[in-house]
Amino acid sequence: MTTTEAGGGVSVPSPRGGGGPVVEGSAVEGSVVEGPVVVGSLSPSRAGDFMTCPLLYRFRVIDRLPERPSAAAARGTLVHAVLERLYDLPAGGRTVGAALELLGPQWERLLSAEPELAGLFGEDEAGAAERAEWLAQAERMVERYFTLEDPRRLEPAERELFVETVLDSGLKLRGYIDRVDVAPSGDVRIVDYKTGTAPRADFEARALFQMKFYALVLWRLQGRVPRLLQLMYLGNGEVLRYEPDERDLRATERKVEALWQAIRRAMDSGEWRPRTSRLCDWCDHKERCPEFGGTPPPLPAVPVRRPSPADLEGAAAGGAVRERDDL
Repeated sequence: MTTTEAGGGVSVPSPRGGGGPVVEGSAVEGSVVEGPVVVGSLSPSRAGDFMTCPLLYRFRVIDRLPERPSAAAARGTLVHAVLERLYDLPAGGRTVGAALELLGPQWERLLSAEPELAGLFGEDEAGAAERAEWLAQAERMVERYFTLEDPRRLEPAERELFVETVLDSGLKLRGYIDRVDVAPSGDVRIVDYKTGTAPRADFEARALFQMKFYALVLWRLQGRVPRLLQLMYLGNGEVLRYEPDERDLRATERKVEALWQAIRRAMDSGEWRPRTSRLCDWCDHKERCPEFGGTPPPLPAVPVRRPSPADLEGAAAGGAVRERDDL
């Protein structure tokens, strides 16, 4: 059941010290994490990339081509960081003013971790004006959050929680959850902040895939289906809520397994077909895409090793700019 409104602890072991590093989205085999042999790894963002465009998945996962920093992604990372740090304050101190005061220090932390973000804005008067408007938009998103719920009445069980599990097939699922709330009854709510606007009804299923992915992982870890999935759209102040059941999560597992098999087939054949959509307008790789007259680079002769779970956790702690799917 889904509801959209306008603007109401899960403890998972740290990935440090787990099984050996596994290539995300590749067929590296042999790593074991307390169960089946791990044949590969998939996150919601990478699954989303493949569903959007298999060639985009290849560029990001196989070729690991660099992408330009995005002002929208940086703003999303900043707002997420502020909302995470907000809950470090005593309940009575979680006010709009206190949250806005966190913007400056969190932006400086992001700049320290990723100095290239300073290049998002020019040093001239126009660049200063652009930066001021960018920051004002972040402020409005933080203020809008307070119209959706009262953080003084909440005590999250987890924030920026890294979760991973290995399915019976050996496919490892992993990702970061913005917030996990646990009610006195033990019911679990998964919360995700989005700095965009709520999708139209016909696009809700795609928006909920990420949340069902997280719910599937928690269900496999905890043995209990999360009671509520909640997407908070800070761009327009709407909340999308969904109550999953076991059938939903089994269907999500089948979808994820089917995606992985499609990825394996593309790896075996070397065929990564482009799929055009409106998202092409924001793609950094149009000049390499056959649909736009480009030519992809040759496939790497040797698979590139992706970061280990511990590396991924460290990157998030360091303030890495979020994926577009996560905003």
